[in-house]
Amino acid sequence: MGWLWSLIIGGIIGWLAGLIVGRDIPGGVIGNIIAGFIGGWLGGVILGEMGPEMGGFYIVPALIGAIVLVAIVSLIFRSMGRSRG
Repeated sequence: MGWLWSLIIGGIIGWLAGLIVGRDIPGGVIGNIIAGFIGGWLGGVILGEMGPEMGGFYIVPALIGAIVLVAIVSLIFRSMGRSRG
């Protein structure tokens, strides 16, 4: 049951990051979960363990890491779209 909770929290973190950045995350729900997990790891590396913890994620660093990840991914996809046109 713990893994299910982690998937839900990771998805919510990725979804919130997409809302804050104003960009859709490629892959829909799966993309949100992946962004939440990678963002959680990235935020933990950069900011450490701070703030409340839910589902194995420290919310503040995970959200900040996911925002950074979504911004970078959206820039990459935007530049790939321009180079094709």
